[in-house]
Amino acid sequence: MSDVVEVDVAIVGAGPVGGTLACLLAKRGARVAVIDRAALPPMEHPDFDGRAYAIAAGSKRVMEEAGLWNELPYPAGPIRDIRVTDGKVGRPASRLFLHFDSRDAGEDLEGEVFGWMIEARSLRMAINAALDRTDNLLVFAPAEAKVRRNDEHAEIDIAGGPTLRAALVIAAEGRQSPLRQAAGIRVTRLPYHQTGMVGSIVHEKPHNGSALEHFLPAGPFAQLPMEGIADAPNLSAFVWTERDEMAQRMMALSDEVFARELRRRMGDHLGEVKLIGRRWSYPLSLMHAERYHDTRLALAGDAAHGMHPIAGQGLNVGFRDVGALGRLIGDAIEAGEDVGSPALLRRYQAERRPDTTAMLAATDVIDRLFSNDNPALRLVRDVGIAAVHRMPRLKRMFMRQAMGVG
Repeated sequence: MSDVVEVDVAIVGAGPVGGTLACLLAKRGARVAVIDRAALPPMEHPDFDGRAYAIAAGSKRVMEEAGLWNELPYPAGPIRDIRVTDGKVGRPASRLFLHFDSRDAGEDLEGEVFGWMIEARSLRMAINAALDRTDNLLVFAPAEAKVRRNDEHAEIDIAGGPTLRAALVIAAEGRQSPLRQAAGIRVTRLPYHQTGMVGSIVHEKPHNGSALEHFLPAGPFAQLPMEGIADAPNLSAFVWTERDEMAQRMMALSDEVFARELRRRMGDHLGEVKLIGRRWSYPLSLMHAERYHDTRLALAGDAAHGMHPIAGQGLNVGFRDVGALGRLIGDAIEAGEDVGSPALLRRYQAERRPDTTAMLAATDVIDRLFSNDNPALRLVRDVGIAAVHRMPRLKRMFMRQAMGVG
């Protein structure tokens, strides 16, 4: 019979949400186990591959508390201001625009920026280093696991390893979460019939920490400032949304033609551009679990919700889950309480589901409002953009929400 190892929390999934949560809980005094089907070192890509994450100011605080921020091997690039415009491909953007300057977010946030751009490989390497160095933390990867739950505890059988006994299991396995499906938790799904294309570009002129959100009829286009790397001092990430059929055509283009089409949508403010690293694409959809918990089970990150990337909040909403679980479980550990109790799980859902529902609704409405070429709607949204630009209090509210400190 396999040995039984007692832990407080078992996290299934060692991605950005699961890995960060494991480190945060261990630092709060919890005994934690992380299980992932993939081996962790191969997740690290030694070369820049074009992928990056936008990390809001609030998410940076979560990473700092988890001990990850100082582990980043490559510097993060600050997002100091954001320009929001509306337009059409190949035509100048509307003269009505919205400009967010992080210096206007409030006196209590003096010196803060909207967020930071982090290379995907950098975050992965930081998580792996922290998982290896953090006390009270067991890692099983690659590993297959079978989970059984009852009112008293959960048991996780590790193939070829021990059996874990935990007070709580956290599903952080992504949108197709097997644990969520096994628990019978239903989800709402809404396809957008759009594809997100992501990657990075080298450009002629410096970005000065400025991001662009350019709304186009087929979907939004975002340019996000990154910290330069060797031979590429002027570097940005892009998130380019197109209808599915057009996206397939764009992805089939050569790098040179793709970069030319990208510049037509972005504009000329950064001068000549060329691709660096790979291009990536994925279908866009909304997904939301009807509840975030079951007996001895909590959902976090993409296992609970998935949204349109129009506001760059997907991972940041997952980090809000991490912050909430870290606080609730950490406080329960300190008080000697059951970290998998129904009361704690209800508090988690009461805190996180309304916030996430509001963000899902907001991103959905924004996409529907802006991803079209209806003249009447375009007039309304252009006037709305200009109006918000002239309303400091409303701008400040939007800025604080985007920074994750609203």
